[in-house]
Amino acid sequence: MPRYKLTIEYDGTSYCGWQRQKTDLSVQEEIERAVAGFSGEDATLFGAGRTDAGVHATGQVAHLDLSRDWETDVVRDALNAHLRDAPVSILAVERVGEDFDARFSARQRHYLYRIFNRRAPPALLAGRVWWVSRPLDVEEMHRAAQRLVGTHDFDTFRSAHCQAKNPIRTLEQLDVLRGPGDEIHIHARAQSFLHNQIRSFAGTLKLVGEARWSEADLVAALEARDRTRCGPVAPPDGLYLTQITYGTAPKRTLPAYTPAAAETAPERMR
Repeated sequence: MPRYKLTIEYDGTSYCGWQRQKTDLSVQEEIERAVAGFSGEDATLFGAGRTDAGVHATGQVAHLDLSRDWETDVVRDALNAHLRDAPVSILAVERVGEDFDARFSARQRHYLYRIFNRRAPPALLAGRVWWVSRPLDVEEMHRAAQRLVGTHDFDTFRSAHCQAKNPIRTLEQLDVLRGPGDEIHIHARAQSFLHNQIRSFAGTLKLVGEARWSEADLVAALEARDRTRCGPVAPPDGLYLTQITYGTAPKRTLPAYTPAAAETAPERMR
């Protein structure tokens, strides 16, 4: 059966998340309905990342198999026609081989977290950014964020409901930068993330930006490997899945993690 790769943009505000649920409407189900509408097939859509309720995407990727060999432009335009009343857009459709899997073939996942940092609340960006009224020190946030880059046990920075068996992940990028206007952007990149990991980072780095936490406090929380030592979890409004990288994506060479090495790791690892 022909396999199709979809690149997808969506506003997650009104959805229970990416993954299909028994009760509330998900992004996956919304698109599967559109597939059935134009093709007559009950196809299953497989996504690269399971974004939570309220989380957005500008570059989600998914794949599905259809019995008919459709032109890719026809698939894109037909899906968008059936999605015209939904906050979901199919940006591109490509034919891929049967060995392509949107989730398991992914080499890197890129996320953006948007903080709206001004005294007055947002009128036009409500639901799409995290409004923080107190001034934040972006440089201190970025400096502290670099202590999280590398291979670590991130037990502190994941949801209590996270189903991952192993809390060790390699974080390849965590940059905090000035965005346009009053925005502060957190850019994160890794092959995979734990549940609520980026939102946990964002909430904790906010404490650093407010000078309520020091860089040493953040490192101590990381090394504690204890969820109760994490800062507040930032809301989903500001989180975006922006890109999925496939193929031989370049990666930074990072030292391997071992529990023993964590105690004696150099400053760049701790």
